[in-house]
Amino acid sequence: MNTDDNDRRAYWAEQMEEGYAMVQKLLAFPVEECGERFASLPDAAEAAGVEMLFSTTKIAGDLDRVYFMRESLAGEVIEIGREMNARGWILKIEEGFRTLEMQRQLVRKPSVFDAILKKCIWEIGGGIPTPEFVFRRAIVLVANIPKIGTHMSGSAIDISVFRRDDHFEVWRGSPYLEMSERTPMRSPYISAGELENRLAITAMMEARGFMHFPQEFWHFNKGDAGAHILTGNPAPCRYGPVNWNPETNEVSAVADPMSPLNPLPVIESEIAAALQRARG
Repeated sequence: MNTDDNDRRAYWAEQMEEGYAMVQKLLAFPVEECGERFASLPDAAEAAGVEMLFSTTKIAGDLDRVYFMRESLAGEVIEIGREMNARGWILKIEEGFRTLEMQRQLVRKPSVFDAILKKCIWEIGGGIPTPEFVFRRAIVLVANIPKIGTHMSGSAIDISVFRRDDHFEVWRGSPYLEMSERTPMRSPYISAGELENRLAITAMMEARGFMHFPQEFWHFNKGDAGAHILTGNPAPCRYGPVNWNPETNEVSAVADPMSPLNPLPVIESEIAAALQRARG
């Protein structure tokens, strides 16, 4: 018996269930959408003279990442970037706003879905998980419901941090978007130095109100249900999932924020496709 592997599986399952409990709180939390418009993070950084980086990869298929978020939050992010520059760091934005279609495709993106399924198989000891089990994990890992996905609210960013002098990453124990037992912020499977880096970055983000999602060391959000829950603020939040018109910069609340982006039958078909890919 591999005791370490069993311990890792138990820890992962515990974290996923804690994440699922958070999802239930997010679903129930009141939202009073304020209609605040969006701002471009790259444009704001350039105008402010702040050195920042932005991922150049696609989110899914041929969909470009959208480095926009709510106007007031964008200004806060630029100030965080300025503070990081003064410390000798460069803030890299890996992800900003996601449309519902971007999120829907991200859940089904082969590399993402294959990683989720592989982790589910590992968690249950090698068997094929039920669609219900994969659905439960996918809700936590990639926000398969608009109301729980703060990227769809324009109130969240995923980040990495690099050193200005040599452009090496400030290493946090895993690369951005790894799904493993090292992913939770305070994972016991990273080194003391890696945890120190995570917490130093988090302190700079949270000093300006961007709260970290406990199950993902790279994700920070503000002004939405997740941030209110994590700070113990029971008041309705300002930001919920929205549709954004980039031509007019107008936002409107998503009509049905509780409806899964990929219903259970879709998850079931994606499991079959992922198993087929695994067979080669």
